[in-house]
Amino acid sequence: MNDDRFAQRLFRWSAIYGLIVLAPLYFLPPPAERAEAYFGLIGGALAFQGGYWTIGGDPLRYRTLMPIGVLAKLSFAIPALTLFALGRLDALTAVPVCIDLLLALSLAAAWLGLRSATA
Repeated sequence: MNDDRFAQRLFRWSAIYGLIVLAPLYFLPPPAERAEAYFGLIGGALAFQGGYWTIGGDPLRYRTLMPIGVLAKLSFAIPALTLFALGRLDALTAVPVCIDLLLALSLAAAWLGLRSATA
């Protein structure tokens, strides 16, 4: 069950990384408009780190939730990369975006690996 071990570590690491990156955003000044949306999105993203942690606890049991985790990473990475390509996002912000894109691809690979291992 090497695929299972890979998925466990990857999803747990994703949860830890998400907490490290997202939690400090609560301490930055919110945008002048729609501060409630800013804090709500951060809160929702932080809450989903629990989903990554849960999947990492038993990837075979929660295999059906894995694509949602991939979509969660892509829902940030794709719009942010689009903004970067349009010149509306600085290069420093593009670093975590690329990490999220790499995580999305890795999470998809873990899901596909488990799917083929259980088939």
